[in-house]
Amino acid sequence: MDLRGRVALVTGSARRLGRAIARALAAAGADVAVHHNRSPEAAAEAIAEFRSFGVRAEEFQADLTDSTEIDRLFVALDETFGRLDVLVNSAALFERKPVLEITTDDWDRVLNVNLRAPFFCSQQAASRMQDSGMGKIINIADVGGLQPWPGYAHHSISKAGLVMMTRVLARALAPQVQVNAIAPGPVLPPEELTAEERQRLAEMTALKRLGTPNDVAKAVLFLIESDYITGETVVVDGGKMLMA
Repeated sequence: MDLRGRVALVTGSARRLGRAIARALAAAGADVAVHHNRSPEAAAEAIAEFRSFGVRAEEFQADLTDSTEIDRLFVALDETFGRLDVLVNSAALFERKPVLEITTDDWDRVLNVNLRAPFFCSQQAASRMQDSGMGKIINIADVGGLQPWPGYAHHSISKAGLVMMTRVLARALAPQVQVNAIAPGPVLPPEELTAEERQRLAEMTALKRLGTPNDVAKAVLFLIESDYITGETVVVDGGKMLMA
């Protein structure tokens, strides 16, 4: 798919990884729907940046844990752009907690954002894509969905579910819609990590360095531009899983 003249929705695209992905899509010529929940200032900054590429960028606010908000988001998208070609499910929570201390509220909060919301966003997007005859859905998973992380159990489980959701949707929505996932490794460490902790994390990879959000954005572009890949999860981790 050539992104020029296409419309892409990237959830959680006001900040961090989602913003890097949306920036790459805008730079490739796509009009971008910038979604956020509670980051209006960051969304405004992102929109100004993306418009500098000569594309259209508009703000969409929605709490993706609420199905009625998801419905409202896609109605607003129809009214604003009139089409949708690409969905990137990037919005996510990353929470650490010992297994025996996870509460039902913790579980619901993480699973609702990381798994439930991507499913229902994909459902909405797919109905529009099938009507137009083609579309791409990219789910941002995590190497934590491919490895057991006891300290992040609900996160790890949610991302494992997202990997399987990718495969199920790829089969269900073919041939019109291609669905793939990306499992990033250490490309955007938590901001509170010290320089020493970041170096230790880098040493855990085969390439002995941290990645960047741009590494993930490049993988997103690859999957969008490739028309014969579906149901796959591309690992972008500098070879960290090789060292496990």
